[in-house]
Amino acid sequence: VQTLATFPDAPEVEEDADTFAANAVKKAVEIAAWLKDQALGQARPDLVLADDSGLTVNALGGEPGVRSARYAGSEGNAPDNANNAKLLREMEGIPDELRGAQFQCVLALIALDQTAEAVTFDGICRGTIARAQTGKGGFGYDPLFIPEGHTQSFAKLGAVMKNGISHRARALTKLAEHIKQG
Repeated sequence: VQTLATFPDAPEVEEDADTFAANAVKKAVEIAAWLKDQALGQARPDLVLADDSGLTVNALGGEPGVRSARYAGSEGNAPDNANNAKLLREMEGIPDELRGAQFQCVLALIALDQTAEAVTFDGICRGTIARAQTGKGGFGYDPLFIPEGHTQSFAKLGAVMKNGISHRARALTKLAEHIKQG
């Protein structure tokens, strides 16, 4: 399996679209186009898989959304603690019953040898935003996000549980079904 680490000269794709799907497709298309133009000293991959994901909070009109990693920063990714602190500030005074949120992931798959558009697969994990951070595991908003059906944050549930129920797991399941159907 090849990853972007296999191609250290690959361009950084700016995530400037308004939706997770548009950002994922943009990344897949731009990396596929770049790979087609390269004289690689190794086997060229047949497919490019890209993703975009983040947290949307109902009471905040979908924020932080596509800016999840940059929520507390003006440019570039902000530290997780800064993003979490800003989210807690924005959620002050919001009652428990209105603290609904969801992690969303969109995967975009495109074949290098085709001109067809990218195929997308989405996954959503619904839950709520806690009033304080709990747990040491995970990253990003994991210490604040309590998935439906659970009483602990992703950070407390641990990687094995999170990886089984997360937005990425759900998107990857749809991708696997697509591949099986051929």
